[in-house]
Amino acid sequence: MGLFNNSIKSKGSVFARNGLIITCLLLFAAATIFPIYFMIISSFGDPVEAGAMSYSLIPAKISFESYKFFFNFSAHSWDWLINSFIVAACVTVSNVFFATLAGYAFAKMKFRGKGILFAILLGSMMIPTQVTQVPLYILIVNIFELQNTYTALIMPSIVTVYNIFLVKQFMSSIPVEIIEAAKIEGCSQPKIFWYIIMPLSKTVMAVLAILTFMAAWNDFFWPFLVTNTMDMQTIQVGLKNFRFANTTYFAPMMAGATISAVPMFILFFSLQKYFLEGVAVGAVKG
Repeated sequence: MGLFNNSIKSKGSVFARNGLIITCLLLFAAATIFPIYFMIISSFGDPVEAGAMSYSLIPAKISFESYKFFFNFSAHSWDWLINSFIVAACVTVSNVFFATLAGYAFAKMKFRGKGILFAILLGSMMIPTQVTQVPLYILIVNIFELQNTYTALIMPSIVTVYNIFLVKQFMSSIPVEIIEAAKIEGCSQPKIFWYIIMPLSKTVMAVLAILTFMAAWNDFFWPFLVTNTMDMQTIQVGLKNFRFANTTYFAPMMAGATISAVPMFILFFSLQKYFLEGVAVGAVKG
């Protein structure tokens, strides 16, 4: 079935329909892009004027002083970026690795209790994240005493149920005959997973990598809870240091936010092909 009703014969009606659709799409695109535009434009403002909270959609002058201010503001400005990269990279790699293994096991392997275990995992997705933060904080900080460590930042997000569910659903569509043929040829389970399943799962692995990296890089609440020293803060937590009781270094804060957005843009556009393929495959399978 076509996306549009092609029975409309009047050129005026078709023109009005297409004009309305294009207008709605342009408004949606403008609303989506505007926060990014405002962030970038604000980052070129003067740090002193920004301290007075002078907002402008079109800056009177372009200055890179706010970027210099951001890196000179604290001796740990670079540490915030490095910490964010280490945490996001480790969380992304671990999620792709473990979620792929677990998704393959749930999708293609037979073992006792698989249905009950998967139902329990799905049930855990119903629990709001905020509910688990307090007991998780007590476990990490009070019992294991891991505050201000990479372990505290990484371990709670080493794998998520949603990623396992996503991979399981994707791998369920891989024909069983391929795996059976590999077994007949003498392939072991590790070889089947490495040489057959993983090459067929590039799209879902790319989607996992992008979504997980973005979530880990943008996370504020958990790093804010488990770090109280500036050298272990991530970039999202570090940006709050530009806000004081009586003023906010707005332009330097936007400069830091712009810098923090660069890795996500690089990752997305480098994996854009696989990401779009994954979205298209998911849409078709419905």
